[in-house]
Amino acid sequence: MCGIVGAVGRRSVPPILLEGLRRLEYRGYDSAGIAVLDERNSLERRRQVGKVQELVDRIEGEPIDGHIGIAHTRWATHGQPAEVNAHPHASKGRVSIVHNGIIENFEALREELIGLGYEFESATDSETVAHLIDAELNKGEDLLDAVRNTIKQLDGAYALGVISTDDPDRIIAARAGSPLVVGKGIGENFIASDVLALKPVTDRFIFLEEGDLVELRRESISIWNMDDQSVIRSDVRVEIGHDNIDKGNYRHHMQKEIFEQPKVLRDTLEGRLGRTQILEQAFGVDAPSIFDRVEAVTIVACGTSFYAASVARYWIEELAGIPCQVEIASEFRYRKIAVTDNNLFVTITQSGETADTLAALRIAKDVGYFATLTICNVPTSSTVRESDLALMIQAGTEVGVASTKAFTAQLADLMMLSLLLGRRHGLSREDESAIVADLHKLDDIFEQALGLDMQIMLMSERFMDKDHALFLGRGTMFPVAMEGALKLKEISYIHAEGYPAGELKHGPLALVDDDMPVIAVAPNDALLEKLHSNLQEVRARGGELIVFASEESRFKEEPGVTVVHVPEVSPLLAPLVYVVPLQLLAYHVAVLKGTDVDQPRNLAKSVTVE
Repeated sequence: MCGIVGAVGRRSVPPILLEGLRRLEYRGYDSAGIAVLDERNSLERRRQVGKVQELVDRIEGEPIDGHIGIAHTRWATHGQPAEVNAHPHASKGRVSIVHNGIIENFEALREELIGLGYEFESATDSETVAHLIDAELNKGEDLLDAVRNTIKQLDGAYALGVISTDDPDRIIAARAGSPLVVGKGIGENFIASDVLALKPVTDRFIFLEEGDLVELRRESISIWNMDDQSVIRSDVRVEIGHDNIDKGNYRHHMQKEIFEQPKVLRDTLEGRLGRTQILEQAFGVDAPSIFDRVEAVTIVACGTSFYAASVARYWIEELAGIPCQVEIASEFRYRKIAVTDNNLFVTITQSGETADTLAALRIAKDVGYFATLTICNVPTSSTVRESDLALMIQAGTEVGVASTKAFTAQLADLMMLSLLLGRRHGLSREDESAIVADLHKLDDIFEQALGLDMQIMLMSERFMDKDHALFLGRGTMFPVAMEGALKLKEISYIHAEGYPAGELKHGPLALVDDDMPVIAVAPNDALLEKLHSNLQEVRARGGELIVFASEESRFKEEPGVTVVHVPEVSPLLAPLVYVVPLQLLAYHVAVLKGTDVDQPRNLAKSVTVE
């Protein structure tokens, strides 16, 4: 969601901060800003609604310089997108802060501060933090203790970066509930909400733990834990591929990421897929003993990851024959939970920092789940560090807000998990070997599916004047239909629903007319005949039907019916392949409608608040 960058060093820091903000654009934001202490030790701020480039343009006209500073990209949670609500926030010209997260008790704190004579210029919860720190400085505290005393008054989630004219040689940072990393340099040090922001200046990082408080100087980094004890956190080297955030020859990051999927699939399976079986050591040294005990699975996720989990429920119950429950994280964390014996708790999160999913993981540890597994794309993330087992998605950095390659990589990982659990509950070696053989062929089938791009681009013109669409599927194709609908609504702003085809007559059929396209995903599986009957109901009501189907499915082109032939794939692995044309459809419709494909309105890549 919001992005933080901070730097203290001997060289000018605004270029470092601005480049860091550019690298955090993929997270989603509505405004950006920067604050530095200049050579006269004065606090200088520049804030701008819109893209980072607009902030850069403003700074070119109103230059600022300094050797210590903080910067931020904001996604509105309190107060509309406006310069007055943009970060960094300041108090009395001597304190400036950047903040990710939500301060839940800010209204009560705000009233106290108004009583002390502080005036608020923004509608944000974050400005409260700046004034609290200033109030602590007025009591004679130094900046470190002022921040320490302030965070003890905060309820909620935060990652903070603080600078002050009272202490012009250091940045104070803190983390509770929102991700924050420290970057180590030579004669300079950094903070950021994502290692990607600091790639140009360092590859050495300290991943802060819950409750950590940090002091950064040019030559030193000091850390205290939530008990105010001085601690040493080890640093790690993080390598980031040079082309992860470059579009290359593609028009958008999302387009690039759709076409990267064959490679991502190979990377995800590499080292985990033997010639005839899954190599369970890839799940960690404790995986065999944990999997031996599993009698039920609970999967918790949000958004696209929830749809991947919904596919996995079918797989786990079919291949392993054990119960699998799938939960939306934001609902799971706020209800009473009944836990069965030997229930494995699985989280799925691209970033590893999704606030609701992370909170659900922490609850799971307290309520009796015997072990936890995360399927994640960021090896240094909170869910990875806090889970018993972790399996990396290996999708590389996904910049487009609408997830594509991470979704298919998640499905591949979930299939491997399903097979390993199935191995312990009656799945034969022969059946596992046959599925593994199909997985080995999958990247080639992906390449064939991407070959539908031109056909789908031409077909997308039909959606230019549409306001609604209905996606249908049965079995594992039902979650795929929901994922297809999500992609279309995310980036083209067309209202779309994914529905089980068998439920048409229970309500959605009332919506079908010649102005509402109906998109069906129809692999050649056991439910194909049922789907044929369901779709006849659509045609009988005059609905325009677009069917993504195998050549053997017997769907025929006719007036009002368009058939797109998807490459043959085993029914079990069909969800991975059939989502590809739905991604392409959403992409091309969005391009035609002229929306911001990579950064759709109101959405963020990494949702680190509730």
